[in-house]
Amino acid sequence: MPVPDRVINAIVAAALAEDNPAGDLTGNVLIPAGATATADVVAREPGICAGLSVFAAAMKLTDPQLVVSPALADGQSFAAGDVLATVTGAARSLLAGERVGLNLLQRLSGIATLTRGFVLQAAGHRARIVDTRKTTPGLRALERYAVRAGGGHNHRDNLSDAVMAKDNHLALLGTGAELTAALVAARARLGHTVHFEVEIDRLEQLDAVLAAGVDTIMLDNFTLVDLAEGVRRIGGAALVEASGNVRLDTVAAIAATGVDIISSGALTHSVRALDLGLDLRITGAAA
Repeated sequence: MPVPDRVINAIVAAALAEDNPAGDLTGNVLIPAGATATADVVAREPGICAGLSVFAAAMKLTDPQLVVSPALADGQSFAAGDVLATVTGAARSLLAGERVGLNLLQRLSGIATLTRGFVLQAAGHRARIVDTRKTTPGLRALERYAVRAGGGHNHRDNLSDAVMAKDNHLALLGTGAELTAALVAARARLGHTVHFEVEIDRLEQLDAVLAAGVDTIMLDNFTLVDLAEGVRRIGGAALVEASGNVRLDTVAAIAATGVDIISSGALTHSVRALDLGLDLRITGAAA
């Protein structure tokens, strides 16, 4: 699912207002008002594309007369030296929108590229690679789209989207039969379409949570042996999510335990922006 234009435009407009509150002073004093240019977005390294519509919005909101021509689609791979998009129009406008457009495209493509790496490592197993709420404030819609572009999936979108009882919640609910009763009572207060997930950090908690009939049980920071044991004991009665210590060098072994979901905050909170550049050439001088 693409991000709605209204969401993209609101995010990009805020970024442009931050970066260019009263005009691009450098461009305005150095570049003739009538100069036109063409610029290519060029990859300096290989990766997976995500955010071309966001880059285009940065250009069009800077100057509606700029023409943006994508050379590939989000989710496609590219090599170093490939052109991702071409922009033509007023040189001043191109320079004014360059940084915001590239910043967002670089970050989103970095997320998509990292996600694709996790997906490939987990291939051959049923586990989905899933993000978390550890996103950049204000950019969640875009970053989660980039995860999807990389072949991953999204966890709950926000605190209003589903019930997810984590360790600090469980600390207030007791243990054993007391915990089961608290979870059952909470479930009774929810609509029938609301997903209910509970996180545990040791196998000793499993029976009490399993008895409550929740939808998903997250096994947080479990060893591979305990993950496999958790999957066996849950036996399909709930979805099993693995979280914690999820890296490119560990995700294949985690997937092999039989879990249904592998969630990683690193997809969005620790990603490195890809190296993309805007190569500009003047095509017309001022009249």
